[in-house]
Formats: sequence, C-alpha cells, structure tokens
Amino acid sequence: MNHFPSLHILSGSAHPALADRISEYLGVKRTDATVTAFPDGETFVKINENIRGGDVFIVQPTCPPSNHNIMELLIMVDAVRRASAERITAVIPFFGYARQDRKEQSRVPITAKLVANLLTAAGVQRVLTVDLHAGQIQGFFDIPVDHLYAAPVILKHVREIGLGDDQVVVVSPDVGGIKMTHSFSKALGSSFAIVAKHRTSATEVEAHNLIGEVDGRDVLLIDDMTETAGTLTAAARLLKERGARRIYAAVSHAILNEMAVKRLAESPIEQLICTDSVPMAKGEKVTTLGIADLLGEAIRRIHGGESVTSLFKV
Repeated sequence: MNHFPSLHILSGSAHPALADRISEYLGVKRTDATVTAFPDGETFVKINENIRGGDVFIVQPTCPPSNHNIMELLIMVDAVRRASAERITAVIPFFGYARQDRKEQSRVPITAKLVANLLTAAGVQRVLTVDLHAGQIQGFFDIPVDHLYAAPVILKHVREIGLGDDQVVVVSPDVGGIKMTHSFSKALGSSFAIVAKHRTSATEVEAHNLIGEVDGRDVLLIDDMTETAGTLTAAARLLKERGARRIYAAVSHAILNEMAVKRLAESPIEQLICTDSVPMAKGEKVTTLGIADLLGEAIRRIHGGESVTSLFKV
C-alpha cells in the first residue's frame, strides 16, 4: 500500500538493496526504472512509471566505481527532471570525492565542489547525506543539504556489546577526527585519546605517538570512513603496544577493498562496526548496522514538510 501517492524512491545501480530497505521502511514500492549500459559503456536510464508532479528521491552512494556512480546519478536526475518531477532529492549516503575539499598543494582541483556544481546543474534541488568527510562541503551547495549522523545507530550497538562505561577509551586514529571522537566519548561518558599518524602513501600509514592513556583499558577507535584500513590498523598496533586490552573500531562508511579485509583480519581489531551506507561494508570481523530507517525517516519528514533537526542529534 502506497501511503504517499506522490513520493517516489528510485535507485541507481550502486546500492539497490539499501533503496529497497528504505522503501520498506516508508511502506512504498520502489519506482521502476531501467538503469543499464550500452555496449560502449554509456549509461542508459528510463523511468518506467509516471512521476509527473512527484517528490522523487534518488538513492545512490557515490562509492567505487565513483566516477561511474556519479555519472549514473547525474543521468538519472536528468531523466527524472525531464519526466516533470516536482522535486528531486539526491540521497547520497556516502559522498565520494569528499576528501578533495580544499587545495593542499598547487594546481590541484577542489573536486568536492565540482561534484556539488554538477549535481545542481543536473537538476538536484536537495541533498540528503550521512557523515560527510568534511562538514563544510554542505557550503559547496547552493541548495538545501540535510546532513545526518550515523552516531546514534553506532552508539546503540556499542552500548549493547558492553562498551559504554568508564573502562573504555575512545580514540581518534588521527588528529583530524578529534571532534567526532570527543562527541562519542561524551555520549559514552568515557575518556578519549589521540593517535598521531604520518601517511607515507595513499595506502600506507605509520602511527607514531599516542596522546592519552589506554593501558589495561578497552579501546574504541572512531573514524568517519575507511578504505584500505591502513589508518585503523596502524593505530590498533600502536595501542596494543601501549597496553590496550580489547580493540574495537567504528566507522560510518566502510568502503572496504581486498587489502582492507586482509589488514583487518591480521590486525588486533576484534570488530569493525560500520553502516550499510555502501554495499562493500562486509567481511571478516565486520559488523554492519542498517541506516535505512534513519534515511527513511528523514525522507518521510522532508516529504511531509516536517523538521529533520532532531535526526541530527548525536
């Protein structure tokens, strides 16, 4: 039964399973669309239902293959716009290119801003996303951005496995994650520590120093994302050397490749807690938590013209 006749959930090929879980939460059927490729690799999209005047939400994390998924999203947006939708919201649980948010060296692009421009130019009128790598990316858009946090979902699981007391130290695996780590430690009522790292290449990381005390304590490493697990596993080895007992890690986005799965299996990390924002968030030692209800509730409120603010609370 469709409770919202003008609400339409569409999905690209990046993560249709998540789109289906969101549709299930909302009690709507996912709108039928053909998303395929021509023999030369060009993307073809056709919306197979009438969406004229509809409130359309396109679910597409821009995870690897990032360029393909971004282009597919842009083409879907154009198809929906030309099908006379009333409003188009891009639901991007994981926002790719978010690490390219500033110029750290000469003659390089700010690709996160370029992606924001492309989405707006294609016809996106609103963006719904989760745990941006850099919060200021919201300002790259001249349209509304609803920036949700996975922290409440992760914290619930962390408490369930008994990590919610003063015997736990919440650790940031690099200096850039201090703000996120502090919010988790505050919510858990625990102390926090920081690992200072040095990146030697895109896939290799060295953990040098620890600021804080972990000897004889359980540890929860917190980061927004991991791809090769280099930062997390390097930090875990240093923490083990400094006397940490059990080591857990939690990230919002686990874009795990083969190298990451191997590193996690060989590391002192007992469990990597993550969300299903991307389809590759699975593997040995990986516990995947669902965020379909969080995204579904945000969509329900956006569609109904209600406040989404309470969903932002950590």
